[in-house]
Amino acid sequence: MHRTARRHPRRSRPAGSLHRSRRALGLALAGALLATGTAACGSADGGGSGSDRSPATAAPTDSVKRGTVLTNPFDKPELVLTDTGGETYDLVEETRGHPTLVYFGYTHCPDVCPLTMSNIAVAKSKLPKADQEKLRVVFVTSDPERDTPESLGTWLRAQDPDFIGLTGDFDTIQAGARDLGIGLAPPEVEEDGDVVSSHGTQVLAFLPKDDKAHVLYTSDVPVEVYEQDLPKLVKGELP
Repeated sequence: MHRTARRHPRRSRPAGSLHRSRRALGLALAGALLATGTAACGSADGGGSGSDRSPATAAPTDSVKRGTVLTNPFDKPELVLTDTGGETYDLVEETRGHPTLVYFGYTHCPDVCPLTMSNIAVAKSKLPKADQEKLRVVFVTSDPERDTPESLGTWLRAQDPDFIGLTGDFDTIQAGARDLGIGLAPPEVEEDGDVVSSHGTQVLAFLPKDDKAHVLYTSDVPVEVYEQDLPKLVKGELP
């Protein structure tokens, strides 16, 4: 049941780190740095089994955090959920042949999730119109009890009206995240009424040529990197 009476949560728990954020946006970025940087994060009870997914390694050319090209690309998870219009959405079928970014987060997140989606939205807006129409950006909620199709749609439209929001059964969402090496723990209600939810720390970029995730971006990747990489990803090229 949707908890409309819950207060705005002040804590989030990034997948794989159990980090709980009570800080403002600036300090959240520092916390994100501690929670990211691997191709697979998870825990024993809700984590991913993607430890065999090894990212390609290369010497950094500058101090800017960039995407990681994966040696073993991820297959697109077979997720069938509900979109913001209340319709059934098959991730594999609906995004087939399209450059696609997938992120697991939740709308009540005070810092990392909105910043991640905002960075993508800004970078997408710099693309030519034709390329914007090709790109699919999919936000899968990790807090489906509160993120109804209606509330998820309202939140995403503030980022980009073309962003796709998906919600549904948590176990299904958790399994889809696990297929991408992302561990999500179920939301927990604490004694003070706060809801502690988890979110991913990775954005997976699927190329249109084979519908596999070839590039992984962590939460601390700046908007400039998305601006540089999206034109290549849309064309099916690696950054």
